[in-house]
Amino acid sequence: MVRIVPIQEQQEPYRSPDLLWDGVAGDLAVNPLDHAEAPGDLRAEQGLATQVLIHLQTDRRVEASELRDGEDNRGWIGDSFDLMNDEQPLGSRLWLLRRRGIFDGIETVVEDYVREALQPLIDQGAVASVGVEVSVDRTASRVDYTASLYGRDGARVYERKFDIMWRQLDGVVSPLAR
Repeated sequence: MVRIVPIQEQQEPYRSPDLLWDGVAGDLAVNPLDHAEAPGDLRAEQGLATQVLIHLQTDRRVEASELRDGEDNRGWIGDSFDLMNDEQPLGSRLWLLRRRGIFDGIETVVEDYVREALQPLIDQGAVASVGVEVSVDRTASRVDYTASLYGRDGARVYERKFDIMWRQLDGVVSPLAR
């Protein structure tokens, strides 16, 4: 989770800007021009949802043994040498599934990767537990998962459905380029 600590104690802590996710790419959220306090400024009202997006949609750096022949490692290079004792690498390993077909047991792998990616939210006390449901539609070459987060009182504080769709992107260098 991103934490920004003010230099001077009396200053208000900076809140990370919200991210929007359209299923393909993320972007910063902007307040409408008629917003009462910060018209046209970066929106910072959905901190937990933004952290979920960062943890799930950022590629996590992996061990060389997890890579297939010729595959480049992804993720933030600093995670391979600059982790503090209580830190975990940022992001998820879901990207490792992109170049693989849907296989028996993929549901378990997706669930494990999602839980692993969201574990820092539990470790930092932002949520008490994580729930993950995975469904596979082999005919549509699609894997969907729902991430649910729960507070200390057991109430659900976040839920969102995501998909991992096997599109014909293999070999495309910049699939999001316009």
